[in-house]
Amino acid sequence: MNTFFDQLKAELAKKSPLYIRVKVISKSPKNEIVDRMDDGTYKIRVAAIPVKGAANEELCKFLKKSLKASEVAIVSGGRDKVKLIRISL
Repeated sequence: MNTFFDQLKAELAKKSPLYIRVKVISKSPKNEIVDRMDDGTYKIRVAAIPVKGAANEELCKFLKKSLKASEVAIVSGGRDKVKLIRISL
């Protein structure tokens, strides 16, 4: 498991819901968390293309499954690359 998931799981265990900023890179070979930028934003790659919300849906499913969360929702930035995400246990 990558260290970014470990960080997110630890933060989520302390506080639910957890709000994170995410920069999405679509049309990637696979779904993965790539980096955590200096401002705390997570850089995440998703395989889906950004058409009709496909990349957003893929992002939410990926985070929900990987973090074993009960809910993952986009709070703001639905049409932007940088989004605010709410993750609940």
